[in-house]
Amino acid sequence: MSLLDPHNLPFAAALCLLAVLAAMQVVGIADMIGDSEVDHDTGGAMDGLLSLLGVGRVPFMIWLALLLVVFAALGLSIQALAASLTGGPLAAALAALFAGGAALPLTALLARPLGAILPQDETSAVTLDALLGRRGHVTDGVARRGSPARARVRDLHGTTHHVMIEPHEDADEFHSGDEVLLVRREGEAFFATPLSVRALSPH
Repeated sequence: MSLLDPHNLPFAAALCLLAVLAAMQVVGIADMIGDSEVDHDTGGAMDGLLSLLGVGRVPFMIWLALLLVVFAALGLSIQALAASLTGGPLAAALAALFAGGAALPLTALLARPLGAILPQDETSAVTLDALLGRRGHVTDGVARRGSPARARVRDLHGTTHHVMIEPHEDADEFHSGDEVLLVRREGEAFFATPLSVRALSPH
């Protein structure tokens, strides 16, 4: 069977996309995309689902590349197995459905140990300070002075961090879904202002 056979096209496309991502990484475009990626407010339930899928355990571009590799490998294996058992491959859409369904949990499983062996610079004070000036979204709770809430913020590499924030001003109050600007840090706690308070270049 050839990779370019019609029944293998979804997996050939995944490998082509992987090659494009690799080329983007070489020229630095991938970091720019990760830096400018829109951080939608998805709420706690969606955050939990993304975490379950392994998103955030490794940089997003690495997670996506891993997903593409796993999807392509599973798909080609499924087609080879089908051909050996039935004398012919499955329809491309059916094989892609099976491969995609298995690729997501397998990628999540692989992302956990991979995240553990990748450099964890984000835990250092220097990297935490690099979050200052970044925008974040409140995901859980209500943030008041003396009563922090959980917020999600991405660093310049696109890695997601979950931090505890309080308002910088006593009168401010942040609710789930609010977009804020991290302006200072005390230990592990960040203090933020509403994003609309300052005119910023996008992060």
